[in-house]
This record gives sequence, structure tokens and C-alpha cells, in this order.
Amino acid sequence: MTQAPEVWNSAYDNDTAPWIIGEPQPAIVELERSGRIRGRVLDPGTGAGEHTIALTALGYDVLGVDLAPSAVAYARRNAAAKGVPNARFEVVDMVALAESGDNPLGAFDTIVDSALFHVFVEAPEARAAYVRTLHELCEPGGHVHILALSDSEAGFGPRIGADMIRAAFAGPGWDVEELRPDHYYGRITEVVADSAADLTPDESGKVELAAWLARIRRAD
Repeated sequence: MTQAPEVWNSAYDNDTAPWIIGEPQPAIVELERSGRIRGRVLDPGTGAGEHTIALTALGYDVLGVDLAPSAVAYARRNAAAKGVPNARFEVVDMVALAESGDNPLGAFDTIVDSALFHVFVEAPEARAAYVRTLHELCEPGGHVHILALSDSEAGFGPRIGADMIRAAFAGPGWDVEELRPDHYYGRITEVVADSAADLTPDESGKVELAAWLARIRRAD
């Protein structure tokens, strides 16, 4: 099973989330610069809201969603502090949406998943439900971009192999157009200190972790 909202809430309430670095992931920033983000955008597992905030500031129609109410509260405070009070966030369980038969969010041209997919590494049923939700929410011809921690190097957090991404999107309705190594940046907090003992933060306190970056098109 995946972790309950209360577990995620604690990471935000106690400032122990290793994924909060105060800025968007460079890999996601590069997606926008290269023209890979278009139309209506969904940011599932928005966390601190950095990608929703950055894209909203650039003029995109973006919605950030997260399972944890504390994450959404944090993201809204973060947006206000960064001068982007119109950034939109909602509490949404992406796994539960697959079983509800309801879609209150509408359809999106681009879905940007930064560090959500990999949390289902040991939860195949939840992973499959999440992918069904992505298919429901993504417009035909639209794209899902996934930035996930890689098991190719030592690190912390739920790390996965490229084969898990390929297998999850191998069914009808998807086309994996690109899947390549990239990097994800985090910080060392008390919850990952033991597994991060061999990592050296840079001058800003961030650590670089191996990741996968996938571009997946929803087939027409």
C-alpha cells in the first residue's frame, strides 16, 4: 500500500520533506524551455507547488494537486510568498480517482509528474490505478512527463528502474516516446539522513540524485 495522507502531512508540518528545495527541478524547467509543455497543465503530487508556481508565473493554465492537505496548504503559502497568489491547488487522491468513476478535474494537454510515480514502487495495484487516472485526465495526443528517482545509483527515497515505467505504460492508449537518464535534486533531512550518508550537498545544500525522465503520449 501507499502511505496515508497523515504521513505526507507530517513531512510538511515538520519541514522534513527531502524533496523541498525551494525551486523547480531543473529537468522540468528545461521541459518548458524546450517547448514540451503546452495547453492546460496538471501537476500531480505537487508537494511544495514549485512547478505549478513557476508555470503559472509564465502564463500557463496549471492545476497542482496533492493527496496531503498539508502539502496543499504549504503550496498556497509558497505561492503567496513568491508573488504568484493566483497559482491553483487542490487536495486530490490520484489513485482514488481511478476507482471513483468521476472526473472533477477535466482534461489536460500536459501532465508533469515530478517524483510521484516512483512512490508506487512497492504498490503495483496503486501504480496501475494511478496510470488509469493519468489516461482519463490526459487529452488524446497529450503528454505525460515523468521525473522519477532511478535505482541506477545509490541515493535515498523510492528508486525505480526504467523497466517499471515502460511496463506501466505498455498497454493500449500509450506511446513511450522517450525515456532517458536525468537528475533530480533533493536535500538531506532527518528522514533520509541514514541512506544519504554518502551524498555530499552542494553549496546551496542540495544533493544530486540519478533519475529517469520519460515523455509518454496518450494515443488518440
